[in-house]
Amino acid sequence: MQNIVITGCSTGIGLATAKYLQEQGIKVYATVKQEKDVAPLKEMGFNKVMKLDVCNSDEITQVINTVMTEDNKIDIWFNNAGFGQAGALEDISTAVLREQFETNVFGLHECTRQIIPIMRKQGYGKIIQHSSVLGIVSLFGRGAYNASKYAIEGLTDTLRLELKDTNIYPILLNTGPITSSFRKNAMQRLKDNVEIDASIFKAYYKKNLATKKSKVPFNEEAISVAKVVHKIILTKKPKPRYYITKATYLLGYLKRMLSTSLLDKILNKI
Repeated sequence: MQNIVITGCSTGIGLATAKYLQEQGIKVYATVKQEKDVAPLKEMGFNKVMKLDVCNSDEITQVINTVMTEDNKIDIWFNNAGFGQAGALEDISTAVLREQFETNVFGLHECTRQIIPIMRKQGYGKIIQHSSVLGIVSLFGRGAYNASKYAIEGLTDTLRLELKDTNIYPILLNTGPITSSFRKNAMQRLKDNVEIDASIFKAYYKKNLATKKSKVPFNEEAISVAKVVHKIILTKKPKPRYYITKATYLLGYLKRMLSTSLLDKILNKI
């Protein structure tokens, strides 16, 4: 039986993926950032649930040691944990930008750095990095998140070159709009970390905070990501990246085909 460790399983894509994979007979180690989220996942039927804040190197080590003690292997590691910080770059303090990178980039890197020696020793493995369509194109007012996903792209592209003579596969997921609490949480972080009333973008922020956006173009359910992860698990030599949702395919195509100025005009309308 293949096993997988998934970070960020308390809600959304992580939870849906853990549930789907367990139903398919994959041994899932679901991890959550906060201790309070361990019990609810166990009540849902997950046998292996552990606390893991990806910003805590010791907790990463502890999770790896626990899995290795039980299974003596880690087949797949899915770096899914992350969040979005909304706000124009001139309104985002360096401290807030650093917090965005601590989870989305540095936490992901520390997990990756610790798992590679395990996979080198066992002679194989797959490391799935959760990027985004916003690791391909950038959107207005999402600079901190855009930058964190571009960083993941650079790290993973480089890692692929460094692991070319191994059976370890770094894989990027470029997801578009997926049903989750992501936007709601991003809007809360906007309110918490940006002085909205003092900003030149005040009207833009107020409009976005008031918009529920119940229907997002090309939106898909989280199961779309889960099915791609399952496909990767079953594939001997997976592709270096997987686009998920029509939005990613469309914007990825436009990025390749259009001039920067023309692409900017389109992105400014989204």
